[in-house]
Amino acid sequence: MRVMLVEDDPALADTISRALQSQAEAQVDWTGRGEPVLNSLQSDDYDLLVLDIGLPGIDGFEVLRRVRAARLRLPVLVLTGREAIDDRVHGLDLGADDYMVKPFALPEMVARAKALVRRARGQAAGPQTTVGKLTLDASARRAWVGAHEIELPAREWQLLEYFLRNLGKVVSKDHLVSSLSGWESDVSENAIEVYVSRLRNKLVDSGLRIRTVRGFGYMLEEFSDAGADSSAR
Repeated sequence: MRVMLVEDDPALADTISRALQSQAEAQVDWTGRGEPVLNSLQSDDYDLLVLDIGLPGIDGFEVLRRVRAARLRLPVLVLTGREAIDDRVHGLDLGADDYMVKPFALPEMVARAKALVRRARGQAAGPQTTVGKLTLDASARRAWVGAHEIELPAREWQLLEYFLRNLGKVVSKDHLVSSLSGWESDVSENAIEVYVSRLRNKLVDSGLRIRTVRGFGYMLEEFSDAGADSSAR
C-alpha cells in the first residue's frame, strides 16, 4: 500500500515510516507540513493518509477538512497528542476514519492502518446498495436520497452501513459502540444519540426511518407514510 504521512517530528516520522515499511510493506511518502498534502493526494494514488494534528502552518484539522471537501475518499488515520474527547469528535466529524493518541504502540498503529486499507479496498469492490429511495455507493463513499446527494461524515457513514446490515432488526447502543470498526472505545451512548439524530434528519423522504425501541435500542425500517416518521423520535 502507498501511504502519505504528515508528521512534523522527523524522528517520529522516521519511526512510523520504518514500521509501515517493515510490517505492512508500505511505500511511505513523508511531509512535515500540511500545505502540500491536498495537491499530492490529487496528483498521485494513495491508499491511506496518516495525519498529525499539531502541524506548523495549517493544522491537521484544516488539512482533513480540505481533503474531504475535495471529495477524496481515501481512509485517514489521525495521530495526535490531544487527548480531549471534543478533539476526537471534531476529527471524526471532519471525516477521519480512525484516531490514535500519542504515545501509541507501533504494532497497533500498523494494524489499524492495514485494517483501514483492507476495509477501503473491500468497499471499492462492492456494488451500489439501494433501499427505498436511499442509494449508497461504497466505492465512492457517496449517498443519495432520490436525486439529492447527502453528506455523511465518517461516523454517520459507518452508522448507516451498520443499520443497513441489520435492516429490520433492533440493535442496542452497546452494539453500535462496540461493533463499528475504527471508533474509540470510550464513545458514549450520548454520542450515539447525537449521530442517530443527524442520520434521521438526512433520511427524511428516503422511505426509511430509525425507530427508537425503548428499553432495547434502535431499528432501521422501511415505511410508506412519511407522516408516520414522527413516531421514530
